[in-house]
Amino acid sequence: MSAEITKAGGALAIRPDQTTWTPEQALVLRQSGISDQVTAAELSGFLHLCQRTQLDPFSRQIYLIGRFDRRAGREVFTPQTAIDGYRVVAHRVIAASGETFGYEDTLWCDKDGRWRDAWLAEEPPAAAKVTVLRNGQRFSAVALFREYVQTGKEGKRLGLWGKMPAGQVAKCAEALALRKAFPHDLAGVYTAEEMAQADNPAPAAERHLQPVQQGEADPWETSRAAAPGAWDGTATAVKGRSQPAQDIADVAGTTTNRAAVQELYRQAHAEELLAETVKVDRELLELGAYLIARGKELAEPAPPADNRQGEDGIQDAEIVAEGPSAAEGPSEADVAEHQLRTAAAAAGLTNLDEEFERSYGLPIREAGAQQIREMTGLLTGSAA
Repeated sequence: MSAEITKAGGALAIRPDQTTWTPEQALVLRQSGISDQVTAAELSGFLHLCQRTQLDPFSRQIYLIGRFDRRAGREVFTPQTAIDGYRVVAHRVIAASGETFGYEDTLWCDKDGRWRDAWLAEEPPAAAKVTVLRNGQRFSAVALFREYVQTGKEGKRLGLWGKMPAGQVAKCAEALALRKAFPHDLAGVYTAEEMAQADNPAPAAERHLQPVQQGEADPWETSRAAAPGAWDGTATAVKGRSQPAQDIADVAGTTTNRAAVQELYRQAHAEELLAETVKVDRELLELGAYLIARGKELAEPAPPADNRQGEDGIQDAEIVAEGPSAAEGPSEADVAEHQLRTAAAAAGLTNLDEEFERSYGLPIREAGAQQIREMTGLLTGSAA
């Protein structure tokens, strides 16, 4: 391995053979904005990445950025570089290998799908395309503007995304193309241009949590004729999504339709909000537990089997998060899964699904309640 990043010398020089950060290096990293929430594994991975890419964190060629992760319950740190860092790595690899390297002209696409080799319009392009040439091979990538633009609370483009949108989306396309051309050298590190969107405010709540003005029809409303058992119109649309878990709980508390609660359970499950704490009648409850209880509260005795078909001839057997029939509520495995995910969040286990499948040889959703409870016991220390 090249020792280029050690040429500057001094106490901050990263040696190719070192396995941990020195006290001097750790102090400077902390002063650069890395909080005490960073884990030893994140710091170790960052050191390995600096050695592999030969980018110097003390010259701001590469750095760790912390973003709050709801599942982990803390800041999670991700390595980032600028597009210039990607270019440095690419040129260094080419110089060492003796291969050829270059680019085709950058192209920008308008909203009608027409590609241009220069972007002169005042509005942002819809996309940019960059093609990297490595040793005669073409590596093309397209970046969509809407997927990478950095915005504020009012949807206004921020920073360079507001001033130079064509250049920013082109950098994202270039990063994608360079990562295709140099997968080993650039794996595990993303550019600041690509990651700017990670700081965007959460979007407005989806389905029935959209704000509705007085006298205005709910744009997400589904007619009961088209979908029997859907919303009955008694649920009140909430304003915004600053507290999505609480919003879901509020809607569940106002509806008298059990199918609506089932849909809320599915949404909360998909957004990993089941373990969030919500306030219901002055009590603090977990959202998942509250929705399960609310669903059972609204459950009605099942009609005779020969009368359980709807107008469309389909048997009326709604499910909760792929669980049993509506009259039964969530299955035992569903409840066990909720308890497992709550225990994993409390234990700080961020790769629960991966660990479960490695231990039991199948995904959580395909496991039985006994297996799920067994892993919950391991996490909580209550295993027999």
